[in-house]
Amino acid sequence: MSGGVLLITVAAILIGSVLQRLSGTGVGLVVSPVLALLLGPSLGVFVTNSTTIVSGFLIMLAVLDRVDWKRFLIFLPTALLGAIPAGFVVRELDAAWLNIVIGSVVLLALGLTFGVPQMPQVRSRALTGAAGVIGGFLNTSAGVAAPAMVIYSRFARWDQRSFAATMQPTFMSMGIFSVSTKLAVGATTVDQLPPWWLFPIIIVTVVVGIRAGGWLSERVSISTARTLAITLAGAGGAVALIRGIIMLVAQ
Repeated sequence: MSGGVLLITVAAILIGSVLQRLSGTGVGLVVSPVLALLLGPSLGVFVTNSTTIVSGFLIMLAVLDRVDWKRFLIFLPTALLGAIPAGFVVRELDAAWLNIVIGSVVLLALGLTFGVPQMPQVRSRALTGAAGVIGGFLNTSAGVAAPAMVIYSRFARWDQRSFAATMQPTFMSMGIFSVSTKLAVGATTVDQLPPWWLFPIIIVTVVVGIRAGGWLSERVSISTARTLAITLAGAGGAVALIRGIIMLVAQ
């Protein structure tokens, strides 16, 4: 891993962690398309999943009293149901198609999440479970579960503070499921993993990002953080999509 790649990787994880602390989401949207371009789609999503485990756990410790554990206990098993088939999808698709999937999921999710002005109110365990399955599938295949969960929160009229808190153990669990599933089915192998020293750097970067996000939370509005996340995620998703199409045509 070159110095330039490492620097951009750290910058993406830092920005994603700051946004995660500010608004409850951000790591997957920002980090996944960037790392897919830098490390390749399969490994990039794997590292993104690893990052969400760390960020979800650390932020969860600060917001435990706001977590909706009833909803989380529905997300937990259903996310695993989505992660398992996604692991096989990642194993079977080549790099070009994975880039296309990642870019398309990011762009489509952004359009659905922020382009639909109003959604009908729907509250049911079935909808909660469906959100868990879809989130688990998208997290494992593309590293981006947040849009599915945001859309669900808008249907359920979920309070933002409780939603942001509950997403932390949810994203942590989805990350664990994604990493475990892909290793179990051979979508990612041990010899493909980045050098071991990258993971301590990820942990330190996430800690710094969370602390910076906590400091910025009193100075930056959630709408500003969300705008930045949309801009970065949209740019990364578009580049990943275009790169995948170019790779597919060149084959």
